[in-house]
Amino acid sequence: MAETGSRGSTRRAWRRVRLFAQRTWLRIKRLVRPILDPFITLWSRSLMVRTMTITGVVTGAMIASAGVFVLTSVSNDLYSSRRDQALQDSARATVAAQGLLDSFDTADRGGLSSLASSVTQTVQDTSASQMIFVRRQIGQTPFLEIPSSFDTTSVLVQAVSAELTASVRSDGEPQHWQPVTFYRDGGDSSPGIIVASSLTFPSGAGVFDLYIGYDLADTEQTLAFVARTLLLTAIAMMLFIGLLVLVISRIVFRPIRVAADTSRRLAAGEADARMPRQHDEHFDVLSDGFNDMADTLQARIRELDQLSIMQQRFVSDVSHELRTPLTTIRLASEVLKGEQDSLGAGQQRAVEVLSTQVERFELLLTDLLEISRYDAGRVTLETEPTNLVHLVDEVVASLQQLSPSVIEIRALGGYTPVDVDARRIRRIVSNLVGNAIEHGEGHPIVVTIDSNADATAIAVRDWGVGMSEQSVTHVFDRFWRADPSRKRTLGGTGLGLAIAREDAAVHGGLLDVWSRLEEGSQFRLTLPKREDVTDYMSPIPLVPEDVDSSTYQTDVTGGWLKRPFRRILRAPREGRS
Repeated sequence: MAETGSRGSTRRAWRRVRLFAQRTWLRIKRLVRPILDPFITLWSRSLMVRTMTITGVVTGAMIASAGVFVLTSVSNDLYSSRRDQALQDSARATVAAQGLLDSFDTADRGGLSSLASSVTQTVQDTSASQMIFVRRQIGQTPFLEIPSSFDTTSVLVQAVSAELTASVRSDGEPQHWQPVTFYRDGGDSSPGIIVASSLTFPSGAGVFDLYIGYDLADTEQTLAFVARTLLLTAIAMMLFIGLLVLVISRIVFRPIRVAADTSRRLAAGEADARMPRQHDEHFDVLSDGFNDMADTLQARIRELDQLSIMQQRFVSDVSHELRTPLTTIRLASEVLKGEQDSLGAGQQRAVEVLSTQVERFELLLTDLLEISRYDAGRVTLETEPTNLVHLVDEVVASLQQLSPSVIEIRALGGYTPVDVDARRIRRIVSNLVGNAIEHGEGHPIVVTIDSNADATAIAVRDWGVGMSEQSVTHVFDRFWRADPSRKRTLGGTGLGLAIAREDAAVHGGLLDVWSRLEEGSQFRLTLPKREDVTDYMSPIPLVPEDVDSSTYQTDVTGGWLKRPFRRILRAPREGRS
């Protein structure tokens, strides 16, 4: 049981450690992210920034490595030189002091008291250092005529370590040295070297240890000066290399920037934009190829524009030219229809068919003229404040008699007047409700109106045959029919939905559709409330609420819509408050 409790406490301790590490990492990320995010953005977007950064890091690492190597080499050389000088100087002073001791008259017992000061003076005169410390070796019998230790400064006495003392006593080498740090009363410190040797005093006075200290403060200052010089040189080199890399990068990437700028100008519609030559073998090939491509594209665009203009002119001219014979045919049809009572049954049926087809022909010509205006970009909007709920009521009331089922209106919003071209919006709603009647298979039809702060939407829902996903992608194409074998009951021309989408786009709105086989369809018209609204969310979801949206990958919540761009002409608004 005790072992189990120990394991549990260990797991809890590791869990606390992990939680602490996670919290620390999150704090570091929160602190570092505001600093690194701008650089990460530049790194991911700019090839020149990546090139300069990599070059700077590699160059900085090389300069730092070279600086550390040079500084280490200079430091080692200086230290080795000063150490060798100290050893030579100490050996010379030791020999001079031992010579003084050997020449001392052993019969002169009175001179032993001044011998210590003579030894100190001799070492000072011979050595380059004035830090002297002489001490009787530990374990020897005291000698009253000579003091057990004498020195010139307490800084050296404090720096002598027990290890150095033991090595001098136990080892037979003539010299021993040790790197130390000298601490002074004012708190200052400096590196140094202590060289230790032995002196044998006469008259049985014993063996004394001679310690000579060498201050390396001047060497430290020299190294600091070298380090500052290397640092300033490294900074200057980094700045110079950075400037050099910046200039070279701008020179190297200039053709790429020119190509990008030229491509942007071409995309913006400047057909005469061309890429200048860069006086480089490879980039000149790129420039020539880019310019040839631009020339080819310009020629093809001109051909397509000319063909489009010719096609639009042809449709417009044919539509206008057909109106005269169509008017004559319609007048003849009306004359025949007026004399229908005097005709036989077969002739009466022929007159009815002729009248119906003439009306359908007139509608087709009208739609062709309208679609040609959109293709030519010569659409004029006559906007006025319009209540969309009242407009939908009027359209539904006019089409209710043609529907075998009830058309329900759900006005959840949209009562505030919106500046639109009422004739075009009425045409959109009429087309959508007419399609619902056409394909609703006698099921109820629901027209929903709703609005939010930025947009107003109208949705027409039917529970008819519906369409497949492939058919939905073509439903707004001109003269396209989901089922060509189906008979038109309301006399459509095949251009209704195409014109309806253009009518929606010219208002800055969007007409989209949801449909599924055997579950019906829903068309949704979304219009912005103001001209300055560019992004808006439709107040009505595209997928009806009665549909299982989890099995259908589409816009369920309405989704953000972006206002399409259309070049239109607006007529003066009359009757506005």
